[in-house]
Amino acid sequence: MTTPGQIQVEATRVMGQYLRDVMRLNLEHRNFRLFSPDENNSNRWQDVLSVTNRTWLEATYPHDDRLAADGRVMEMLSEHQCQGWLEGYLLTGRHGFFSCYEAFIHIVDSMFNQHAKWLKVCNHIPWRRPIASLNYLLSSHVWRQDHNGFSHQDPGFIDHVVNKKAEIIRIYLPPDANCLLCVTEHCLRSRNYVNVIVAGKQNAPQWLSMCEAEKHCAAGISIWDWASNDQGSEPDVVLACCGDVPTLETLAAVDLIRTHLPTLKVRVINVVNLMKLQPPREHPHGLSDTDFDNFFTTDKPIIFAFHGYPWLIHRLTYKRTNHKNLHVRGYKEEGTTTTPFDMCVLNDIDRYHLVEDVIDRVPGLGTKAASFKQYLRNKKFEHKRYIAEHGEDMPEIRDWVWPAERMKTTPNGKP
Repeated sequence: MTTPGQIQVEATRVMGQYLRDVMRLNLEHRNFRLFSPDENNSNRWQDVLSVTNRTWLEATYPHDDRLAADGRVMEMLSEHQCQGWLEGYLLTGRHGFFSCYEAFIHIVDSMFNQHAKWLKVCNHIPWRRPIASLNYLLSSHVWRQDHNGFSHQDPGFIDHVVNKKAEIIRIYLPPDANCLLCVTEHCLRSRNYVNVIVAGKQNAPQWLSMCEAEKHCAAGISIWDWASNDQGSEPDVVLACCGDVPTLETLAAVDLIRTHLPTLKVRVINVVNLMKLQPPREHPHGLSDTDFDNFFTTDKPIIFAFHGYPWLIHRLTYKRTNHKNLHVRGYKEEGTTTTPFDMCVLNDIDRYHLVEDVIDRVPGLGTKAASFKQYLRNKKFEHKRYIAEHGEDMPEIRDWVWPAERMKTTPNGKP
């Protein structure tokens, strides 16, 4: 991939193809299963069914879809049943992955609690052998519930997970398919953790090559130099993002800034490992205070677009130097059945709101960018009018891609 964002794929379908290959390689040992409450195909893991079947011990009929007694996909419309199956499977020394709609994983909150507490205690019992981690994929997430609406819009499970001991929990929000593959492999290799991955199933831009994704996921947080223009100097503003849709909206906001405010120095930071935001005294993956300040600066405004509830980012970073300048956009319980972009507008996490935040928070920029801010307000008005008439997002939103010409010069505009 030569230019970020030029390719669109369904990230969890790529993950499903990877899990298909894992399942194929595991057929001899037969100690790997997938668990899903009636959502295996919906979350794009259907390619696994080319290698195995759904487990079914009763009679089968010609019209049945991939049912067999030796199937290794455990699928039942009961989140707590899937959780119980997987926990028991792991406790016998085997391996698995649990796929669920993000909004409904809350059904197993108390079961997750008990497993996390058990792992915490077992870490201090030397004769207990490590077991494979409890791995969750949360897809069909809050920002892409165009047809199901408000009932299916809740990113709060990660808030619940963060409450558990830092030595146990890991939370990943890969921005694209290559990052999702890197995170998936890491989680399958891990032991004695609860790993939560949040990733979308709809077509979305791919930002990083596999080599770049491996480096980014190993670090957990990176400055995306190709999207920034502050190299060799202090930025005027930091735009941070965590999650696939917030990443898309952040980069679209950067494109608007680079077009209308080309002299403004913007630093773009992507977070894939959420726990990087905590200090190392709070979580073993946390950034040191020095590294955090080097990333986010000590005095510049930070506009942070986050997949979940915005107060979680404040909670994770409240002891940091520049926390007073941190402004977080995320889901604020505004949902309905609407277009993908309108969900972002309803929650003020869209590209237009993000740019307005930059204008409002960079000292001295407001009066210079008054006409640009009016342009942004007009765009939001046009958006509302267009979706009311056409029932879909404006072409300039649907078809937006990261401009290839941004890659032809250095971020400072020099050849």
